[in-house]
Amino acid sequence: MQPFYVISDADRDALYSALENTKGNPYDDYPAFSRSVADVIDRKEVPDFFVEVARQVRAEREAGVSDTHVLRNCPLDKEIPVLGHDDPQADKRALKKTFISEAFLELFGQLTGTPLLSYATRFNGDFFTDVFAINKYSGKQTGYSDGELVYHNDRTAHPVRADFITLLGMRCPTEEFTYTSLVEGRTLRAGLTADEQRILRESHFVTPFDVVSRDNNQGLTVSDQHPILEGDYGIRYLDTHTTVASGAPTEAKDALIALKNALTRAEKKRHRILEGDLLVFANQNGLHSREKIEVIDPERSRSRWLLKTYAFRDQAAADRHADRWVDGVAGRVGD
Repeated sequence: MQPFYVISDADRDALYSALENTKGNPYDDYPAFSRSVADVIDRKEVPDFFVEVARQVRAEREAGVSDTHVLRNCPLDKEIPVLGHDDPQADKRALKKTFISEAFLELFGQLTGTPLLSYATRFNGDFFTDVFAINKYSGKQTGYSDGELVYHNDRTAHPVRADFITLLGMRCPTEEFTYTSLVEGRTLRAGLTADEQRILRESHFVTPFDVVSRDNNQGLTVSDQHPILEGDYGIRYLDTHTTVASGAPTEAKDALIALKNALTRAEKKRHRILEGDLLVFANQNGLHSREKIEVIDPERSRSRWLLKTYAFRDQAAADRHADRWVDGVAGRVGD
């Protein structure tokens, strides 16, 4: 994918200087950190170009032009720590002393009107998490593995799911070729008949909870029965995992096979995230995967680190889940 906007070095440095005015540690007190970023906006310290970029992203979303955008040459912390693979979260907390990257992601979320979302039982409820290889998840179907990922929505089995996912390239070895691939929901539907779409809109399907969720809450096994197609372009599906529920009609199995065929044939968008790239896409209006196109040095490939946020589509979408907030922290939900 071509970048939606490439930030010049001068503009990147100006944005970095504005982000230096934020205060606090997002991993100790996210609400205070979020307010500090809002203060930077209120004081009109954000360079005009970035306010305009965020406005254009919002406009494209609202007009239905695109829910996927890439910004290039974004500001990062000047020192990016090296994380280990046993407990990278602990390494990050111990070694990362500045939070420019987190402030940038928070700023993007605020300017696009997409409040952040976190899960209380995962990674201490942090709003900024890491797509990074963890040893105990090697070979597993999770973003914390060192392998490929099938097409999916994040947190498919959960009742509260992000509308948008944002990924910021922190360390992306240029010698290794790992791509994020995306299929839009509207593209998938074009490959399905009206009857197949009707069946896929009914609650005949279930999805197992991912391995990280099960590790943090042993009561999670499989989702309630759910439809696969939702709303205008929404899709709720984890390839090779979502299946028909017990007692579902034969038509449900046939429709699921049709969906798998449509996914294989559908046009894909692919982007190789570089250091300083921000990739944001709709989590529920499409599917995404990880493809390792060429790995020259497996250990170097494992060092790929993306800083990640989940977000609601708008404040109204967040407010619909206000009864789920944990410890009174807006946006932090329980399982």
